[in-house]
Parts: sequence; structure tokens; C-alpha cells
Amino acid sequence: MKNSIELFAGAGGLCTGLHQSGFQANAVMEFDSHCCDTIRLNQDAGHYLLSSSALFQGDVRDVDFTEYRDKIDLVSGGPPCQPFSLGGQHNAQDDGRDMFGQAVRAVRQTRPRAFIFENVKGLTRQRFSDYFRYIQRQLQYPDLTRRQDESWSDHLSRLENHHSHGKTGGLSYRVFTKVLNAADFGVPQKRERVFLVGFRDDLTVDFRFPLPTHSSEALAWDKIYGAYFDRHRIARDGRQSPSRCPVGADEPVTLPWRTVRDALTDLPDPETEADAAAAWSGHAFKPGAKCYPGHTGSPVDEPAKTLKAGVHGVPGGENMLRRRDGSVRHFTVRECARLQTFPDDYRFHGSWSQCVRQLGNAVPVALAKLVGTAVITALEDK
Repeated sequence: MKNSIELFAGAGGLCTGLHQSGFQANAVMEFDSHCCDTIRLNQDAGHYLLSSSALFQGDVRDVDFTEYRDKIDLVSGGPPCQPFSLGGQHNAQDDGRDMFGQAVRAVRQTRPRAFIFENVKGLTRQRFSDYFRYIQRQLQYPDLTRRQDESWSDHLSRLENHHSHGKTGGLSYRVFTKVLNAADFGVPQKRERVFLVGFRDDLTVDFRFPLPTHSSEALAWDKIYGAYFDRHRIARDGRQSPSRCPVGADEPVTLPWRTVRDALTDLPDPETEADAAAAWSGHAFKPGAKCYPGHTGSPVDEPAKTLKAGVHGVPGGENMLRRRDGSVRHFTVRECARLQTFPDDYRFHGSWSQCVRQLGNAVPVALAKLVGTAVITALEDK
């Protein structure tokens, strides 16, 4: 195993996937008490993914990372995304929750061989293009720090000048960025996130993001020509053709997107099979689900819509299953965990709304594993 530290660990999605890819987190750091309770719950249960990780609960701004200098392979984390989220106030660099500066500081003080940071797709919007470039340049040249009373835009100009003149000296990284849709990689959820991956320049690493393995076209093909409905024992009068039918009958080379039904098929219905559902952690029925504008639930035969953390509107209001007859119910915590590809033995601490908030902020475990595997492959090829 290669060693790492993780900032802004949340409920542990990124850390879990990276562990599965071959990174062992020496330390995980998180501010939110509910997320820390979830991590402790799994540690106390001896969960292999977190049993060797030291948990630091508190403000990452108070952490001195120099004790890890030149001792770790990877720094990872998902800096708070509210400044860039489509559901937030879009304040970016003017939002006090923007923690990318702390991510850069962690890289500067630890000098890892590589880093992986993840954030919402909104970070790549045109409105934030200059600031997104600023984040990349800081990660590329973490030693070139912002001066006292220097604005971020002036700092960006200095970083760009340094870059354009090909100046050497100091710590530097090759930075790769890409927006990935989790559904394209076998996650039963349409969830687009931007990943920033970097490798220390002295390693001269050749890196490629993983290529999509699943597609909507393949799912449409499977419904028309394949065995999707037969596999789920859906009667012919209950089958619906996809809105976008593939041209021709040739089977796509990719696998079908995984649907909500695919992900939850072996779980008992928490509403009608309460006794059986009780055997599963976090699988209790929550009443009161209803549709309202912008919140209509996830169709059962498509990948789920992006799980929401519930920080705007009705908490968790979009985190519903929509049956073929149009009725809806809330996803249970266990179902949300399935949609985020957490292991079934991974448990979550708190009320339904607290757990859904943790899951809505999490990185899909399977996607984190794929990115982590690509990073390990690049490091080992070197």
C-alpha cells in the first residue's frame, strides 16, 4: 500500500475508494462532527478501510502539515464545494468556505509525489474560469505563495508570468484536470465532478484519466434489444422505450449505464417489507416524500439524479425514487449508500437528514477507486 493523508474527508467516500485502489490514509481530517462520528463508527467496528487511519476532527487551517514532509505518496481531498455549486450562492473566491488555499498549503508543506482533489462541475463554469486557472497554477507552483495584501488576481498574474517564462526552481507539479460523470464508470448515479490530479515534476509521470466504461447509448440498446427488462422480470406491458433510441441493432462496445433498479434490486422494499428491511443498516422507510418544482425524484430505470446534500430547498428533497407509476418515496440511507457505491458494511451515523447530507457530499467510492488506480499505475510505471 502507498501512504496518503486526506483533507476534508467527509464521510469517507474518496478515502474508501482510494484505499481500495491501494492507498492507505495515515490520517484523515474533517471538520463536520456528523462525518467524524460516521468515521469513528466504522473505525470502532474495525472496518478495514479506516482501521489504520488517524482521525483529526477540527479546522484544517490549524493543522501543521510539515510532519508529513517527504513521507507520503498522496494528498487527497474534496475542498468544500458550496462556493462553486449550482445550488449555492456562487461566491467562489469571496466565500469563506473556499478551502483550496489550504489544499495548496498541504501540498507545499508535505511535498507528496501526487495529489488528487475533487470538486463540483460548477468550478469549471465560465464565470469561474479565471479562478479555476488560479487554483491550477497554485497547485502547479505551490512554493510561489501569495504575498501579504496581494489580491488573488495579482497573484494569478505573477503565477502566469512565472509559467510563461518557464522559470525553474522550487516545488512544482504537472496538473491534469477533467470532468468525469460517475455514471460513465458504472456508478448508478449521474454525478459530474471535476478532478485535479498532480504529479511532482521530478517524476516526469505520464498520466491518463480512466476512459468511460458505461454509456447511456448502451443502456438504451439493452432496453430495446438486450435483456434489461427480462433481467428484472418486468412484464411487457410495463416496459417503456427509452426516449433516445440507438440507431441500428449493433451492440455498443461500452456497458450499459447502471440504473437505480440495478443498484437496489436485491434490497427489500422498506415501505412494504419493513421486517426484512430492518436487517439492513440504515434501511428504514422515511415517509413524507412528495414532488415539487425541480424535485421530482430519480426514475427507477435510469441512473439516479445527483444525490443532494440538502443544503438548499427542502433537505434531501430530490433524493427520492420515482416508480414507473409516478409515485415517489425517499431513498433510505442504505439506498443512498448503494447509489454512492459504498460497501454494504459501511455504516452512517445520525438521523436520515444528517446521513443524507453526508452522502450527498461524498465522492462515489467506485469512481474514486478508478482515479486512484490510474494514479498508482502512473506512479508505478515511473
